[in-house]
Amino acid sequence: MTQSTDGPIVGVTANWLHADENRALYNGRTLLYMEQSMGEWLLAHGGGVPLMIPGAGPERDVAIGAAEVADVIDGLVIQGGVDMAPESYGQKPLSEKWGGDPIRDRYELDLLHACLERDRPILGICRGHQVLNVAFGGTLFQDIATQINGALNHRDRQRYHEHTHEVVFESGARLKQLFGAERGRVNSVHHQAINELGDGLRVEARSPEDGVIEAIRLQGEQYAAGVQWHPEFQQPHQKELLETAPILDDFFDAIRVRRKSAQL
Repeated sequence: MTQSTDGPIVGVTANWLHADENRALYNGRTLLYMEQSMGEWLLAHGGGVPLMIPGAGPERDVAIGAAEVADVIDGLVIQGGVDMAPESYGQKPLSEKWGGDPIRDRYELDLLHACLERDRPILGICRGHQVLNVAFGGTLFQDIATQINGALNHRDRQRYHEHTHEVVFESGARLKQLFGAERGRVNSVHHQAINELGDGLRVEARSPEDGVIEAIRLQGEQYAAGVQWHPEFQQPHQKELLETAPILDDFFDAIRVRRKSAQL
């Protein structure tokens, strides 16, 4: 027996694996994908229907763009992945290896702005947290270790999601209310970070050792928030880390409030 749901539809941006003739998988064709951990996190806590949003390459004309997608979804999750291209925030790459993905940048920024125009709640995870900052005119550190003296190591390729550090919540932060604590421990899988904060955003959490911004939120009534860590990566045995449900519950609460107000 199938079970219907009137839960919200949450659009999830895609990770892009661009065409590569040297890749055997799918004959090197461009792939769009969502990590299983993200799908599981949304299915476990959200009470809605997560749908990955496809995107077309720059050479393709489409009948359905960011505006049409934003019209039918109730909220947007921007998932993690490859670096943003420095050109997307008015800079040049300091190294070839930090060139990022301008195609994915444009796709996600278009979706984000379309959702802002329609008052759709937005949640950014890791890269998504950075995309949110850039959308409001902010910039990024292209490499924490290179550009921040005395910085903590925020990414360990071997330990990956097992690599963790503390975050401290700012005074008055929504996250401080959600977790009922002054600080907590999170996983850390990033080498880039917010530099100049975007207009209208406020810092919600920082790494206490080096001040790196770990969470942001849009000021005002509209819901847009980002965290630098990956709640969806957290494993059941990692009891020392912040719970994964409060961030997503807060996001879905915002969706339900908006849907209810739209029906009045």
